[in-house]
Amino acid sequence: MTSKFTTGLAGALLGAALLAGQAMAQPKSLTLGTASVGGTYFIYGGVVATLLTEKTGINVSTQQTQGPNQNMILTNGKNIELGMVTMGVALHGWNGTGWANGKKYDDVRAVFPMYDTPFHFITTERSGIKSVADMAGKNVGVGPRAGTPGTYFPMMFDALGIKVTIRNGGASDMASQLGDGLLDVFAFAAGVPIAAYSELEAQRPVRFIRFTDAELKTLQEKIPELSPSIIPKGTYRTLTEDHPTVGVFNFFIAHKDLPDDVVYNITKAVLENNDAMVKGHSAASETIAANADKNTFLPFHPGAIRYYKEKGIKLNPKTM
Repeated sequence: MTSKFTTGLAGALLGAALLAGQAMAQPKSLTLGTASVGGTYFIYGGVVATLLTEKTGINVSTQQTQGPNQNMILTNGKNIELGMVTMGVALHGWNGTGWANGKKYDDVRAVFPMYDTPFHFITTERSGIKSVADMAGKNVGVGPRAGTPGTYFPMMFDALGIKVTIRNGGASDMASQLGDGLLDVFAFAAGVPIAAYSELEAQRPVRFIRFTDAELKTLQEKIPELSPSIIPKGTYRTLTEDHPTVGVFNFFIAHKDLPDDVVYNITKAVLENNDAMVKGHSAASETIAANADKNTFLPFHPGAIRYYKEKGIKLNPKTM
C-alpha cells in the first residue's frame, strides 16, 4: 500500500523535476562572443544582445573576443553559449583543418544568417600604394590573429605570391596605426561599412585598393570557400564605384546543448525584427531567413530548424 508520505514525496519530486526542466529551458543569462572594438561584430553583437534581452526575457551579454576562430573554440567548449563566425573559419573548425590544427569543433550549431563579409583594403593617399602588388614588402595590419581577416589575408597573400609583413591587433588599433604611419595598409573583413574605415576617411585622404580580376580568379581557385562579393559604391564616402572582391558569409552559432525552445525563440526574435537590427547596423539588411541557404555544411540547431520549417524555408540537406 502506498503511503500518503510516499505519494506526496513522489509528487514533490515530479514538481521539482518539472521546475528543473523549465529552468534548463529558459536560462537566466547567456553570453555572446563578438570581436574587437571597431569591427562590425562588436557593433552587430551589441544590437543582437539588446534585442534578445528585450524579446526573450533572457539577459544576453556580450564578451569581446579575438573573432570567429575564438568564438568557435569558446562556444564548442561551453565557455560561451552564443557566438558569431564566418563560414570559412567555421569550415576549418568543423573539419579540424587549417587554423583548427587537427581538432574538430563539432559541438557548434548554426542558428541564423548574419551578412556577407567582403575582404577589402584601405590605405592613406600618402602611402603611394595603388594595387595589391604594391603591398609587397609593406606592413599590413589584418586585425586580431584569430579573426577572419587575420586568418585569411595571410593565406591570400601566399596564394598571390606577395610577401608582406603581417601585423595583428584590434580594428581600432589598426586604424590608429595606419593614420600614424606605423602601418602601410589596413586590410580587414567585416559587414560594411566598417566603422574603423569610415572614421579613417573622415580624418584624412584615403584610398581603397581592389584585387585585379586575375587576382580574384587565383584566390577563388586556391581558397574555394571564398565567394564573389561586391561592396556597393557609396558604402564609404570616397568609394565612387562598385568594388568587386571576395567574401564569406557570417552565421550566428550556439552550442548544440542549448535548449531547442531557447534557440527557436532566439531565431524568431532576430529574423522577425529586421527593422530594429538594421537600425543598429546596416549590414543586418542581409539578416533574413532566405539567406539560411548560404550555409552549406554546418548543421543547424534543432530549434532553428523548427523555425525555418514553420516559415517554409528550404535548407541544404547537409545542414539538417
